Amino acid sequence: MSLPKIILKQGKAKPFYRRHPWVFAGAISKTENSPTDGAEVEVFSSEGNFIARGLYNSQSKIQVRLYTWNLDQPLDKDFFKSKFQNAIKLRNDLGLNNNEVGCRLVFSEADGLSGLCVDKYGKWLVMQFTSLAMANRREMFADILQELINPEGIYLRTEKGIGKLEGISLQDEICRGTPPEGTIPIQEHGLQFMVNLTEGQKTGYYLDQRDNRLEAAKLAKGRKVLDVFCYGGGFSLHALKHGAIETVGIDQSASALHLAADNAKRNNLGPSRWILGSAFETLAELVKTGEKFGVVVLDPPKFARSRSAIDEAIKGYRRLNTLGLKLLEPGGFLISCCCSGLITMDMMEQILALVGADEKRDIQVLQRRGPSPDHPVAATCLESHYLKCIITRVM
Repeated sequence: MSLPKIILKQGKAKPFYRRHPWVFAGAISKTENSPTDGAEVEVFSSEGNFIARGLYNSQSKIQVRLYTWNLDQPLDKDFFKSKFQNAIKLRNDLGLNNNEVGCRLVFSEADGLSGLCVDKYGKWLVMQFTSLAMANRREMFADILQELINPEGIYLRTEKGIGKLEGISLQDEICRGTPPEGTIPIQEHGLQFMVNLTEGQKTGYYLDQRDNRLEAAKLAKGRKVLDVFCYGGGFSLHALKHGAIETVGIDQSASALHLAADNAKRNNLGPSRWILGSAFETLAELVKTGEKFGVVVLDPPKFARSRSAIDEAIKGYRRLNTLGLKLLEPGGFLISCCCSGLITMDMMEQILALVGADEKRDIQVLQRRGPSPDHPVAATCLESHYLKCIITRVM
């Protein structure tokens, strides 16, 4: 039986011949054979030429996610298993696939598995879906992971807002094996962090900032460090280890600050202060009191979840960086991060240029950084380069 077909509009095929994996609704002319949501489909140009196979979802702005450009390759268990094997091999080559460190084992588009991320913490795995079709195949993926990794357990975490965008109806739960008892310790550049798979942000920890935390810490010796949106204290702890005289962490989550304080105690680090409150309001209060820092780290959550939110997000990043600059002593270092994929590195640099001009401060860009290498970027889908970290010196 032939698969349902997706016919593209005239002039819309070029990105997909070039292996971009997202077919938006606006590129589609018509569908044939009535594909159901989650179904495997074939995509054709308006001239009738085969382009790729993918998975369909009428509820999503990304109506087809593409996985193979081979006409004869079905999207079956063997196909997906090979993708998992390739992803795992990369993490093995990077020396990250072990029970000591945390690592991203599968990174969606970058590993040819659009709509699925898998993180590994010790002997446990966490799956997170951003695609209905992939979520519908979660039992198959759990079987593959059980076969290839044999973890103690596989936990399912949901991402805020994705259910509405994709039509996914899932809840956080253990889907294989047994859950860990309490938190799981992981090692990161000589420090130990505790991860709770069932609570907190993302899948329990921000693995993507692993190497950026170390780079920022190299600037902290003899300086007072401000860590904004600190979560479990990653930037703070690395700064203390590298000789910071004091760190101040800000977060609006009491449980995150409790975890940060516990991590600092566990690693015998200090002195550190942890402030519960809104980042913008707390920064404004610190500006009023005249407090100054030698290093300011700004690591906010995603401000732009859709193109319609870009303008408002830019205002938010501009305000945040303005407050950060006001708190930075002359010759200090500003580490400005952005995890909104719709905000580019160029846009972030333009924001910094405007902020510097407004505050009459000269800003020198020292490093333009991305995520740690277990979060690779797909050359054919540059949207997977979502994390930007700009390290600057401010006079």
